[in-house]
Amino acid sequence: QVQLVESGGGLAQAGGSLRPSCVASGTIFSIDTMAWYRQVPGKQRELVAGANSRGRSNYADDVQGRFAISIDTTKNSAFLQMNSLNPEDTAVYYCNVNVIKRPGGYPRNYWGQGTQVTVSA
Repeated sequence: QVQLVESGGGLAQAGGSLRPSCVASGTIFSIDTMAWYRQVPGKQRELVAGANSRGRSNYADDVQGRFAISIDTTKNSAFLQMNSLNPEDTAVYYCNVNVIKRPGGYPRNYWGQGTQVTVSA
């Protein structure tokens, strides 16, 4: 099994910054991709940013230029540097990972429990 532990969410003022982190542990041979999603009540979970082990990343349009994802495959960790926060960024942020559990295996997908990010005006 694989567990994801998120931390670093919390409260920020508009214009401020936060840096949530996510650490994966358990049966992991290698990390394929790590990503951050967010969800607000009544809406679908949406992709915020993702990155793969080959150094490619992608972002939702409304965070492009403000957020930056980084992953450390040696530590099975992902970070989301969130700058210029605004109240519309308020949501529960979830870490998502595709893990290869053995050599030659297929990626398996796991979710974290989520960390609340609240941005006040």
